Amino acid sequence: MQGTVDGFSYGLVTPLVAYLMACLGGALGLRCTTRSMLVARSWRPGWLALGSAAIGSGIWTMHFIAMMGFTVEHTPIRYDGPMTFASLALAIVMVGVGIFIVGYRGARGAALFTGGTITGLGIASMHYLGMAGMSLDGELEYNTFTVAVSVVIAMAAATAALWAAGQVRGFLWSVGASLVMGLAVTGMHYTGMAALDVHVHGTSEPATGQSPAELLAPMLIGPLAFLLVAGVVVIFDPLLVAGKPALAPVEDKPGIPAHTVVPRPARRPAVHQSPLRPRRRLARRRPRTPQNR
Repeated sequence: MQGTVDGFSYGLVTPLVAYLMACLGGALGLRCTTRSMLVARSWRPGWLALGSAAIGSGIWTMHFIAMMGFTVEHTPIRYDGPMTFASLALAIVMVGVGIFIVGYRGARGAALFTGGTITGLGIASMHYLGMAGMSLDGELEYNTFTVAVSVVIAMAAATAALWAAGQVRGFLWSVGASLVMGLAVTGMHYTGMAALDVHVHGTSEPATGQSPAELLAPMLIGPLAFLLVAGVVVIFDPLLVAGKPALAPVEDKPGIPAHTVVPRPARRPAVHQSPLRPRRRLARRRPRTPQNR
């Protein structure tokens, strides 16, 4: 029996909240990626790891908030806890690989393409692994072409967002990139859901696992608390709080990725000297005495 699928059982509430969560995670993650390109190498891994966790937590939270509005007629929906949280770990790890590639190789050329592709595949993998953790009295079938379109959307969105993060043009630039990324990630989610067909078995066997309401509390408490902490860290830059010296960017050189920074060398006081006449050391004038007059 063909099940009636409804992805908007709460109207526009779940899509809007899901979009805001994707934007929040994207804004924090991209800002951390931008900061990593403006600090010394010793600070870079920490900023990149924080950005990876922020983006992964944001898209994971977006996915399951959107799934709160997903229902199938004639069958309840349950979720497998371990597989659901495994999708969170997968998102953070794969997004982290892509971000570290761009953070150390620069947001250009092959590095940008590779990092964006891996990050996009991480977003898509998180979505479909989370869907695999869904349990109901029926069978899920996907349209291959629509699934491929959703994966392409995820890769294109991730590549564009990482390129924007590598431009290092200020906070408003990162916010604009996060809005685009949130729209693309949310669009990828609903494109993937449009590829889904459910065939309900119609048996009396109850589905196993946790209901969406039972997953809501840890989903909000855990990742949202982390995003709040990440936001505080981004606002209060530890380099500024510790009073570290300013760092100056250097030009692109072989072996040095774009936007790498080094300490500004101390300047020596300039010596003003005429280019036409060499400096002469003035002889000391001897005091006049009766012998040398």
